[in-house]
Amino acid sequence: MRLLVVEDEEDLVDALRVGLARAGYAVDVAYDAPAAQEKLQVNTYDLVLLDLNLPGGDGFQLCRAVRAAGNGVRIIMVTARDRLDDRVRGLDEGADDYLVKPFAFPELLARVRALLRRDTGGTSVLEVGELRIDTARMEVSLGGRALALTPKEYGVLHYLMTRPGHVVSSEELLEHVWDEHTDPFTSTVRVTVGNLRRKLQEDGLIETVISRGYRLREPA
Repeated sequence: MRLLVVEDEEDLVDALRVGLARAGYAVDVAYDAPAAQEKLQVNTYDLVLLDLNLPGGDGFQLCRAVRAAGNGVRIIMVTARDRLDDRVRGLDEGADDYLVKPFAFPELLARVRALLRRDTGGTSVLEVGELRIDTARMEVSLGGRALALTPKEYGVLHYLMTRPGHVVSSEELLEHVWDEHTDPFTSTVRVTVGNLRRKLQEDGLIETVISRGYRLREPA
């Protein structure tokens, strides 16, 4: 899953980037409101962590603009502004959640997972046949056999498991599993899928659909 962190405190950005990447997320960063708006217009994100006090605008305005444009991306406002009227306004402007600084990173991760679960029926466990992912623990198994995956292998498998039987293009995987610094002409998707197939040890579980992308085979 690909996240956008909109925050002007560089130390906090660095900590969030490292922590979220370790949790398996691709992370882009915007340090001001105009940069965030540009990235949201160009890229596809699964969730945004949005500060309110930003150079070039504030989080309320940005959230309102995102919703006015019809963008349904999940938004968590992360801010030191803890007054009740700010929390109410944030939710009314279209935020899905509101977290006050300082916060514990495990709580932030739990809130991120909770919002992203809305797209998978609210469960933290995904199962396709004998393939199982526990998204809260980042544990993957196939037929009871635990699999040790890299963050990108995990990201690709997780994305495919949310769309079993559907063809997912390399471009779509790049948009949701890798960050903005990845070369769009790289072979990284093909290489990652190949490594994932070897670890699954199941021929045909991830099918290549010529000229279209990849498909996770559903059980018969």
